[in-house]
Amino acid sequence: MNDYQPVLLPGISDLHRIDVYEQHGGYARIRKALAMKPTEILDVVKASGLRGRGGAAFPTGLKWSFMPQEGEKPSYLCVNGDEAEPGSFKDRQIFEFNPHQMIEGILISGYALRIKTAYIYIRGEYESWTRMVEKAIAEAYARGYVGEKMKETFGTDYSVEIYVHRGAGAYICGEESSLMNSIEGHRPYPRVKPPFPAQIGLWGCPTTINNVETITNIPVIMEKGADWFKEIGAETHPGPLLYGISGHVNKPGVYELPTGMLLTELIHDVAGGIPGGKKIKMVIPGGSSMPPLRGDQLDGVHMDADSLKDIGSAIGTAGIIVMDEDTNLLRVLTRITHFYKVESCGQCTPCREGTGWMLKVFNRLLAGEGSSKDLDLLHSVANNIEGNTVCALGDAAAWPVKFTIERFRVELEKELVR
Repeated sequence: MNDYQPVLLPGISDLHRIDVYEQHGGYARIRKALAMKPTEILDVVKASGLRGRGGAAFPTGLKWSFMPQEGEKPSYLCVNGDEAEPGSFKDRQIFEFNPHQMIEGILISGYALRIKTAYIYIRGEYESWTRMVEKAIAEAYARGYVGEKMKETFGTDYSVEIYVHRGAGAYICGEESSLMNSIEGHRPYPRVKPPFPAQIGLWGCPTTINNVETITNIPVIMEKGADWFKEIGAETHPGPLLYGISGHVNKPGVYELPTGMLLTELIHDVAGGIPGGKKIKMVIPGGSSMPPLRGDQLDGVHMDADSLKDIGSAIGTAGIIVMDEDTNLLRVLTRITHFYKVESCGQCTPCREGTGWMLKVFNRLLAGEGSSKDLDLLHSVANNIEGNTVCALGDAAAWPVKFTIERFRVELEKELVR
């Protein structure tokens, strides 16, 4: 850990300014990429083992390979910066401190995927961060790194236009097909899949959607190579990762470290441990939607997709939420359920109705009017939501309730009789 040198958030003063970014090798990686064939770039990304940083951890190179090599229709790239999941706050660090590396990643990705238009979709509430990104893009246009001037700047026949699209102020817009509907000006309902975006995406055209952090890794891979990237962190989920650590820790924040870090090391050594030396009751390892872990099962748990899957959770956005021994889990679940009830788009009956019923039960329990049988009812409702909706918001609402009841039944029953 001590030997790792950050590459996404390197801590260079004023790196958000284009002149400073250029001084540190900025926009040299796109020159290298333009000297290669698009298929060669795709092969490098595949070989690197880069997996998506937006939640699903899907292999990026494989996702790119779904895009058609040729066709009459235009193709699009969407960079997902909606970041509305509670416990997730990493992408805005890139917007603020290293936006040009994201832009350069878009240029390289666009060339590899034969894309002429890219959209950066930013959470509607991120007003100041949106302005930061818009300023960085304006600087890149002025330098001839984006748009038609690219052809003259780089001596190529390739160019790409980049647009910022402000989100619609809803969590559901972070779901990739909802994001596309939002960009098109429609109500952001998730789409039924298949067809997948690579076949029928924006305006019926091939589209790839990648997370901000995922795209920001691309210039580093081009510069340092796939082998260098593969040597960082976990073998099956390599590379740097932005860990967002919040809750009951002494030093909450975003920390760039290799994948596969021990969860206990991140909490105690990186984030300074628990205030007052208290014990940990529960940890959610990847944003509010991921299955929680008990404090007494954290030893030996590594922060990578496969390790967390083996223990019954998921890495999600690597947003680690820590809760100490005094945490009231009923209040936690009530708050999480309220979020997903409010943010449900209402398209699917299990999610629309189920989240509302769960919230009513939790409110009754908090009022001291329930019993342990209500925990069984909540578990049943969560099971009926899980896997029965068009998008993953239903699972996101169900998992915290279902797995907290399964893993903390005794603690929850004690809270019922307080």
